[in-house]
Amino acid sequence: MILVTGATGNMGSALLKELHAHGAGPLRGLTRDAARAVFPDGVEAVEGDFAEPATLEPALKGVRSLFLVSRLGPDADIIEAARQAGVEHVVLVSSITVQTHPHLGPAGENLAVEELLKASGMAWTILRPTQFASNTLMWAASVRGQETVRAPYAETALPTIHPADIAAVARVALTEPGHRGHTYALTGPEPVSARQQVEAIGAALGREVSFAEITRAQAHAQMAAVFGEEAADAVLDVTGGDVNEQLLMVRDTVPQLTGAPARPFRQWAEENAAAFR
Repeated sequence: MILVTGATGNMGSALLKELHAHGAGPLRGLTRDAARAVFPDGVEAVEGDFAEPATLEPALKGVRSLFLVSRLGPDADIIEAARQAGVEHVVLVSSITVQTHPHLGPAGENLAVEELLKASGMAWTILRPTQFASNTLMWAASVRGQETVRAPYAETALPTIHPADIAAVARVALTEPGHRGHTYALTGPEPVSARQQVEAIGAALGREVSFAEITRAQAHAQMAAVFGEEAADAVLDVTGGDVNEQLLMVRDTVPQLTGAPARPFRQWAEENAAAFR
């Protein structure tokens, strides 16, 4: 049995489809509301809340492989619950900032979860993706209401990754031999700047979407109100304020592991254009 947590999210839903399409065997998707979950035929929907690890016990019963995203709850308790339930292998989604920006608070927190998993006695595979294409959904309301995106660092180009490519790698790690004990840095196929992302969204919509570059201070004021001061600073560092070669590097991990090319940002924009209409 494979349990996919966050099964209705960008990565989890794509992973369930991947696993189902490849005949991965018994599958279970964790969600807060099983009655509303729409999963592929044969996938069992189970309820649980990361904020309350005790609720995960029924979902973990009989599970041998687990897909887990870090920092969505008390990770030590979640990992211990998986260990006690007899889970043998955990595929953990961490962050590339663990290796590119280890001095940042969120990167340190991700590293701590990685270390907890390694010390658990369960087999592990760690995925460290770069910036998600789906992060641009934070612009959706602005695009719909004002047809304008306001963001800093207009020309900084990062190798943004499609969440479905993270899912594709996770499927391989969960179902194929040779990936236990490995850590994989994941990126998209090419660097893409914030301005280029907005252009791709506009192309997918069939209309122009303007871009207004703002200062770091302006962006920080907006983000700190939502994420807090430290997290806002960290996000701004890794999206343009403190980039380095390791963060900007395009890696071929996705095609090497999956046998398919990594999806470009424009594909994500076309697939998700409805969110911006």
